[in-house]
Amino acid sequence: MKKAVSQTRRTGTNAAGHAPRGLLDLMRDRHSSRGPFDLGRPIPDRALWNILEAARWAPTAHNMQNFEIVVVDDREVLERLGRIPSGLSSDFMKENYRQLSFSREEFLRRKKGVLAEMFPPSWITEEAREGRVPAEETRSHLWDLLHGGPVLLVVLYDCRERAPASEHDALGFISLGCVMENMWLAAESLGLGFHIISALSSNLAGARTEDEARRILGFPSHHRIAFSCRIGYPVRGPRSYLRVRREVEEFSHHNRYGEKAAE
Repeated sequence: MKKAVSQTRRTGTNAAGHAPRGLLDLMRDRHSSRGPFDLGRPIPDRALWNILEAARWAPTAHNMQNFEIVVVDDREVLERLGRIPSGLSSDFMKENYRQLSFSREEFLRRKKGVLAEMFPPSWITEEAREGRVPAEETRSHLWDLLHGGPVLLVVLYDCRERAPASEHDALGFISLGCVMENMWLAAESLGLGFHIISALSSNLAGARTEDEARRILGFPSHHRIAFSCRIGYPVRGPRSYLRVRREVEEFSHHNRYGEKAAE
């Protein structure tokens, strides 16, 4: 392992001397498409099927396949979902603040989290640190997120089921993460933008978003929304922004925690 890790870092090749597989490039290029999508360019049925097929082959604990996917492409339904009131909790604001880097130098040093410049000014104040942001600053409508998107995929799971011997169904949620990643990489390979939306799956005080989504989409009470995602062809290319990741040597250990691979 030490030789393989060191060689890969220096040359960008694997231990056999071959260039990395295209899948790694796909993973590096994967990003959130937060801008509007081209409503005049529909997603081909085959492309949509390939994304659903990718979800189908995601690994799930005990092969439970505990998910359902609602494909929403009716503009009226999308608009109804978009009108659901949503908001940000005090806990979200405080925990988001802790992940911020306030300069590019700090961001490059930490190699994780997000740049403060990506958020509205009201989210990076001392008040935000304590979760004290004016209500009008945190209240929004899902339309702000759903606008300009031809298709929304809503991924559900049955909360009555649990992966065997999995406390709090941790393995079940790992499985849903695998479904998300498979779909995301499939979309990236097809040149489609992909944007995860978590707001639909929350039920904040005074903003029962999931309950309203259930009423509109008609899914049963024992199903919960794991996540939703917008997909489409971006109107413009991906916004250029600084991306950081830890180096392999910074999180990998050889045989025993704390034993690093050789340089």
